[in-house]
Amino acid sequence: MYENYTRQSLPTKEYRELVGTALCVFNSNNGFIIENIIKTDNSYDWYDLIDKESGRLKNDISKTISQNSNDNICELFSEIVEMRNRIIHSFRITSEDGEQILATKTLKRDGNIQFHIIKEYLKEFIKKNEELNYLLYRYRGY
Repeated sequence: MYENYTRQSLPTKEYRELVGTALCVFNSNNGFIIENIIKTDNSYDWYDLIDKESGRLKNDISKTISQNSNDNICELFSEIVEMRNRIIHSFRITSEDGEQILATKTLKRDGNIQFHIIKEYLKEFIKKNEELNYLLYRYRGY
C-alpha cells in the first residue's frame, strides 16, 4: 500500500492505526505513571522522570506506587514496556500473506527469538494498556 506522502510501501491502514494507537496509549500511560509517582512522593522531579527510558522507571514505581498499592502496577508496566520495545525496535517485512507488517526479535540473552507483530499482538498490547490505565486511575482515587 502506498500513500501520497511517501513512495515506500506500507502496511494496511488498519495495521498502521493499531501501531499508532499502541504508541499513543503507551505514551499516555507512561505520563500517568510519572504523574502518580510525583503525586505519591513530591520529591520526584517531572523533568528527571520524563527524561528516563520507560524501563528505568521500575525502581521509582516500586519505591512509590508499589509501596501504596496491592495492584501489580509495576509488573504490568514492565511487561508493557517490553512489548513496546519489541514494537519500537521492530523491522518491516513482507509476511507470508504478502502484507507489509512489523517483525521483531527478543534480545540475544532472551533467546534471540524472532516473531511477527501481528494485529492480535498489537490489540493485546492496547488491552494491557487499558488495564494499566484502569489500575492507575484506581490508585489515583478517581
